[in-house]
Amino acid sequence: MKTNNTKAKQGGDIRKPTLTTVHIVQHLAPGGLETMVIELLKQTPSNEACYIISLEGNIQQALECWPILRHYQTSLVFLSKSDGLQLSLFNQIKHELNRLNADVVHTHHIGPLIYGGLAAKLSRARTRIHTEHDMWHLQNSKRRLIEKLALKVVNPILVADADEVSKQLNEMFPFTRSTVIKNGIDCNRFVPSNRAAARRILGLPDDSIVIGTAGRLVPVKSHTTLIKAVSRLPNNTHLAIAGAGPLENELKQLCQQLGINHKVHFLGLVNDMPSFYQALDLFCLPSSCEGFPLSPLEAQACNIPVVVTDVGAAKETLCPMSGIATKSKRVFSLLKALEQALATKHLFSPRDFVVANNDVRAMSQAYRQLTIKA
Repeated sequence: MKTNNTKAKQGGDIRKPTLTTVHIVQHLAPGGLETMVIELLKQTPSNEACYIISLEGNIQQALECWPILRHYQTSLVFLSKSDGLQLSLFNQIKHELNRLNADVVHTHHIGPLIYGGLAAKLSRARTRIHTEHDMWHLQNSKRRLIEKLALKVVNPILVADADEVSKQLNEMFPFTRSTVIKNGIDCNRFVPSNRAAARRILGLPDDSIVIGTAGRLVPVKSHTTLIKAVSRLPNNTHLAIAGAGPLENELKQLCQQLGINHKVHFLGLVNDMPSFYQALDLFCLPSSCEGFPLSPLEAQACNIPVVVTDVGAAKETLCPMSGIATKSKRVFSLLKALEQALATKHLFSPRDFVVANNDVRAMSQAYRQLTIKA
């Protein structure tokens, strides 16, 4: 099986820095969990090393899907895992961890916990950390049993990325005690800026109110609910959608049926996300299922007020003064929340909340403290 890691010397170990951390994810593609891991990679001090192992995929697919990874490809390892149980993967990961001289192995989600956590126990790594990013997948009794066994065997330092996740972890697995470290974003990158200039970059109308949303065009993101709500707002209220996915044609057909093609803008994958948020009057995340999403934090760091549906830990991302949470899959509830947020958006500064509570540097330091104490 092919491994892609151009930083590693052929046939030899990498010279050991003061500390080497290896993150293990299921599939390195655009998403909140994966963005968080990239941010932790970026925060690595110069005297340390950090790598990301992706169980699935290969470097070519990853770069095509997520071009930003070109900046970090020397720190990436892809194992091209196929579907189903793959026992050979345990030894493969163990080999990679030993070759990279991993001190800390940090797993994310259930697959990496099983494969990476067990491999870490067999390797020379001294510290194992597992972060749970959401709990919806553990509503499945089989998955819940598997995770219970994995947590008992691997015995990692357990982290929850939200208070709600920690609460549910403690209820489902009473033998564990999780530490809460909330996800962070780069508040030096996501900053307020000139709205008119940002709209010119994205081709959005300068004389309209623009509501934005970002995420893959998949059912769980509930774009249909938001589109239906926007169809009932005044004609000068537009919707900008950042993201791509299998529902794109279906969503465009819905806009046509509702007669709002002229005010819904499908932007596809947007590489310059700060400009996207800066172009908005309001950001909305209408999902039917979430963990602790990053996009509301990014928008608020750009001083854009946010409406989310009250699912998972989405509510925990909101500035308590300006943010609004509403019911999921309810068009009229969402419509009312959007109208309220637009009417009061000039009263508050949500950026202050994010800078105080969710800066990536604070998140990175909190994880480093876990390592020091281990």
